[in-house]
Amino acid sequence: MRSFWSEPFLWIHLSGAAALPIFLGLCLLGLAVGSPAIPVWLEVFLVAVAGIVPVLWMQWFRPFYIFSILVVAVKPDKLTDLQQQILTRFKTKLNKGVALFVAVLLAIILWHLYRLAPLAAGVAPFPPSWRWAGLLLAGSAFLVSNLFLQVSASVMAVLLTPESQFAATKPYFLQKIKHDFTIALWQVDRLLPTFAGEITVAEAAPGESSNPPPTIGNSPAGSIVNPQLSDTNGVTSLPQQSIEK
Repeated sequence: MRSFWSEPFLWIHLSGAAALPIFLGLCLLGLAVGSPAIPVWLEVFLVAVAGIVPVLWMQWFRPFYIFSILVVAVKPDKLTDLQQQILTRFKTKLNKGVALFVAVLLAIILWHLYRLAPLAAGVAPFPPSWRWAGLLLAGSAFLVSNLFLQVSASVMAVLLTPESQFAATKPYFLQKIKHDFTIALWQVDRLLPTFAGEITVAEAAPGESSNPPPTIGNSPAGSIVNPQLSDTNGVTSLPQQSIEK
């Protein structure tokens, strides 16, 4: 197991691909509304541009900041060195190639969905006269489909990075994260709870001393109830009354 596989945000966003069939199904339902109002190629082009271009641009120039969930993100200055190394992996040429491949793949899927759309006309969410509403639904669902698959594919590329190559990766500059990544405006210190295996170092309270307690003889000072009963050699003497008894 690679060391960076312990980062939970990687697995959270990898699992986002499970939502892909849901949104592709919504895209199909949107395309099934009514009959084409404009040439077929133009409809497919408009839906493809609305769904592919924004996400592809993001992944190429300002990749999705994976240390976030929905609209909440971890503050960049709270990231560990390991997390900063992970961000560096998202800015590689490999991830740009993966983003382009996913865009082409989803364009092909969209074309097949368009051809299958008449089969779903009976369960279309809008009346046939609402063709533009159907296209709007199709474009929106296709956009979300791209987002989920693009992020999951980029995470998979990072997870498959060899351990030696990842170890040689430099942490990303904290000052550049907000400029180079697409990050939510609502930022917090921490999003996930502390998991088993994470080491937490507690800071000493002001005024506390880290020196060990003084000892009397061979015993700590706190272990002797009455220090006056000890002689100079550290041997505890019994009261005189108890000897007479």
